[in-house]
Amino acid sequence: MSRLSINKYLAYKRRKKFLSKQEAVSIILSAGAFDLIRAELCRRSLPYMIKTFWDVITSDKLVWNWHIDYISDELMELARRVGNFEPKKHDLIINVPPGTTKSIMCSVMFPVWCWVNWHWMKFIAVSYSGALSLEHAELCRDLVRSEKFKSLFPDFDIRQDKDTKSNFRIQRKILDPKTGKEIISDGGSRYSTSVGGTLTGYHGHILIVDDPLDPNRAASEVELRNANRWIDQTLSTRKVDKDVSPVILIMQRLHENDCSGHLLSKRSSFGDLKHICLPGEIRNFREQLSPKEVEKYYVDDLFDANRMPWKVLKSLETDLGQYGYSGQIGQKPVPPGGGMFRVEMFKIVDSVSSIVGCGRIIHTVRYWDKAGSSDSGAYTVGVKMSKTSGGIFIIHDVCRGQWASNEREAIIKAKAEQDGKDVHVWVEQEPGSGGKDSANYTIRNLAGFIVKADRPTGDKVRRADPYSVQVNSGNVYLIRGDWNSAFISEHENFPYSKYKDQVDASAGAFNHLLAKRVAGPIV
Repeated sequence: MSRLSINKYLAYKRRKKFLSKQEAVSIILSAGAFDLIRAELCRRSLPYMIKTFWDVITSDKLVWNWHIDYISDELMELARRVGNFEPKKHDLIINVPPGTTKSIMCSVMFPVWCWVNWHWMKFIAVSYSGALSLEHAELCRDLVRSEKFKSLFPDFDIRQDKDTKSNFRIQRKILDPKTGKEIISDGGSRYSTSVGGTLTGYHGHILIVDDPLDPNRAASEVELRNANRWIDQTLSTRKVDKDVSPVILIMQRLHENDCSGHLLSKRSSFGDLKHICLPGEIRNFREQLSPKEVEKYYVDDLFDANRMPWKVLKSLETDLGQYGYSGQIGQKPVPPGGGMFRVEMFKIVDSVSSIVGCGRIIHTVRYWDKAGSSDSGAYTVGVKMSKTSGGIFIIHDVCRGQWASNEREAIIKAKAEQDGKDVHVWVEQEPGSGGKDSANYTIRNLAGFIVKADRPTGDKVRRADPYSVQVNSGNVYLIRGDWNSAFISEHENFPYSKYKDQVDASAGAFNHLLAKRVAGPIV
């Protein structure tokens, strides 16, 4: 296929230069009518481009959903205003669940779609880590380099002396209006960095912020503060034209003061914002939906009935915990307060045999959360918990007290002997050398038993989250004992209860019964 023929055809199309019907037909046929039509459809439609080049980017099956068309329309309208040098109407915040094609759509395909329409556009693309930002950039660059792209847009290429993943530039062959010969025209660029990274000397016509927070660290006040400050003080100064250049922020909600919440809270000072918020389901999160008109696209209250039916969402709630599910799926990142545990769902029974549908006991652990000293104000707690084949969790016993170290170790050993060697023992290891020495002392003291030290990660709320899902589903039973009242009271007020040791130890036991330690975010 002749590149010159395509360039002549494009000159005819864009400049409305007069050509005879015979000349036009000849040019179209020589260039390959099918490719010209596909190229034109790509220029007109970001969704069409996504469908056309999907297999260049990934081997995963493309599962289409209404939100791809909806968000694409918003992106295309925003880009057209930039392309026409018109003042922007607003910046754009998009909140959607993870795993919904958002990065391929916004960070990979969208810049390329802009280039084939306005080859001069410059982009700054940002993610929470340099590695993630470079991964998106590499996919974008691979698309432009691909044979499929060159077959439809043979006049585009990447400038050889400006070709790195973090910073590459587009060039395009055009016809010189004076000589009619092909010349190289420098085009736009893509500069990729991480939140907190340098942007000195770089400006963009469109700024894309895709996942500015690491889901594993979003609870950190330091991470939140640094990300929000960087967006306020650094990113906002990198626009080619502050009246024309928009910011696109697309992310899952992770915290009430994440970048979305931060910008929405200061909407009046930041400027006009359009907020698109699409929860994974609206049976529990209808108030988060924005704009309300898109409710008509939800089927059975589901955002995507193919990828995220109710069965999958139920499994995600178990994996993510209440906090993670509410934020990442519901787009409502409220930290659990009193009421994280629905204590009325605890079921107190006299014996294991009285539990209907219990099944057999698969595994039992005793988890110890040790207080630093008898006068530290905290309690040492040992929770004995079992998992059954019927999906039931049974708390047999809670040993709790404020003891000196020697007395405490004697009680831990006595409980191990009472439980028997089939019960695995876990001991929480506090950070630092003192915590390590204390855990090692307990392990030596329990020679002959299966005992291991646990080094938990994440804050107390996240560690308790998966356990709380099972409590609130009525799957946790308590064997009747004099420990029941204090145990339930602490759960009722967690995480604002005066003491948290019983919840910590219960969460530790639960997570090890499931061979995991903390609710995991979807990255």
